Order: sequence, then C-alpha cells, then structure tokens
Amino acid sequence: MEQRTVGRSGLRVSRLGLATHTWGRETDADDAAAQLVAFAEAGGTLVDTSPAYGDGAAQRILGQLVREVGRDDLVLSGTAGHTPVLADAASPAPAPLRWKVDASRRTMMRQLDTTLTLLGTDHLDLWSISAWDPHTPLEEIADTLRWAVRTGRVRYAGARGFDGWQLATLAAAAPLTATQIPYSLLARSVEHEFVPAAQHHGIGVVATAPLAGGILTGKYRHGVPADSRGADEATAAEIIAGLDDRATRVVDAVLTAADGLGTSPLAVALAWIRDQPGVASMLVGARDIGQLTGILAAETLELPRAIAAALGDVSARTE
Repeated sequence: MEQRTVGRSGLRVSRLGLATHTWGRETDADDAAAQLVAFAEAGGTLVDTSPAYGDGAAQRILGQLVREVGRDDLVLSGTAGHTPVLADAASPAPAPLRWKVDASRRTMMRQLDTTLTLLGTDHLDLWSISAWDPHTPLEEIADTLRWAVRTGRVRYAGARGFDGWQLATLAAAAPLTATQIPYSLLARSVEHEFVPAAQHHGIGVVATAPLAGGILTGKYRHGVPADSRGADEATAAEIIAGLDDRATRVVDAVLTAADGLGTSPLAVALAWIRDQPGVASMLVGARDIGQLTGILAAETLELPRAIAAALGDVSARTE
C-alpha cells in the first residue's frame, strides 16, 4: 500500500487508514483482530481510534491487538476533547453515552493518559483535539497540544471536525500536522474553504466517511436494507437525509463508472476521494472482515483521468 507524507511534516501514513468506530459495537474483538491483521499485511499503517468509539471499547480492543501486529508497524491516531454526559438516573434502561465538548487542559491530558494506558504504548503518533471548544481559551488548547509533543507522549498534533476558520485559527497558535473532515463525492463543501486553509498551513487532510455512510456503494438505490446503517435507529436519520436527488445522480454516475471499469462502486468512490488535492489518507471502517477485504481489494484502483473528471463534474455543487 502506498505511503504518503502528511502535509508538510515528516509523518508518513498509508493512503488508506483503518477506522475503529465500529469496534466494540458492531464489530467484536475476534473480527477486529482479523481486520487489523489483514490491514497490516496489506501494508496499511494508519489506525484511528477515540475514547468515544464504542464508549471506550474500541481503545480497549485495539490495545489488546497492537502487540500482536507490532507497535512499530502502526501509526496510531487518537483524540481527546469530549467527555461523556451522565445518563438520567431515573431512566429505566441504560442508554448509549452522549458526549459533550471539553478541550480543557485537565480533560485533554487525562484522556491522553487513559488512551496510552489502554493501548499499551508510551506515545501516539498523531493526537487530535476532537472539536472546537469555544469555552476553553485558545492558548490553553494550543499549549496542551505543544506540551503533548514536547513530552514525547505525542509525535504530531491535529484537529478533527473543525470549520476552515477554526482550523486556521488554531494552526496559527499550535503546530498542526493533520486534520480529519468528512469528505466524499457527496460532501464536497470542504473544498471551498477548509481544504485550502489546510493546504495553506501545511496540514494534511484525512478524509472521513469517504463512502458517505455507504450511500456511494449503491446499496440504498432501491430502498433501505434491513442490515444497513440506514435501518439503524442511531444512524438512520443521517443516512436518509442524504438520499436526495443529487445523491441519486452521483450514485448513478459511480455505478456507471464501476460497470465500465469492471470494478465495484466502492472502489470508484474511494479512488476518487483518495486522489483529491491535499488528501493524505482516508479512513474507512468495516463492520466485518468481509467488508474490509473488499475495501483492501479496491485500494489499488487508479481512475482514468476522464472518469475522475466526469465524477467531479456530476458531484459538483452549484450553490
């Protein structure tokens, strides 16, 4: 798998990264192990996790697997800056944790220490603030990121889920190497402000949700499959909201391209976003080893220039 430099740093990561947001929720420990081994054997290095994934289960599972694969062969990416909201004690049944933004020095440092303990490592290769926090002074946030790098607990710092102006503001106060943002053929508004801001500051973009929740695979063309995220109460609203006329046109174009190239719609959608300017890597999560096998098989697809341009035209926003 091709390795890419992240922004203007010396950090190199695989151009396809493994997301762990399904681990401990939709993906059990055995399947997670199979995924990590297959990913590493394919040459993948970037593995991303968070305290919020599976309410902490993803970090625990990953920590049990890191040594089996080899810590030095992985680029571990983590985050901090959200804290769980306590559930209503009067609730008759336990509910999934909700999270609120808290990027205070106290919370960020505590979560980093917990992450390192759970992963069984003395450092993260990439550590990001998980959201813009208007209630914590910018200098405190920047100082926390600088402290983490200075102490060796973190090799590089980043940010997730920021707007363009927020990214530029923090980048002026702290050394940022990478940023994560949803980016796909159906989510291209980031090209207007966010990606140019990242490039200006030498920050590499790590695209998340490159398949738009599975919409770009074509699985929702004729309804909502019972085993899909569109049928999951926790994610259904977001998926359904994305099934508009524009999505139909883009998905039809992806399917046409896939048919002409003799490959899968998944491969076409991933290859297009992977090769956009400023993109260092993209994170793809799989519920099981079968899904990941298909993703890894598609990683080598190189889109012909004419097809990539046609997909860009049909997915371009006019507003």
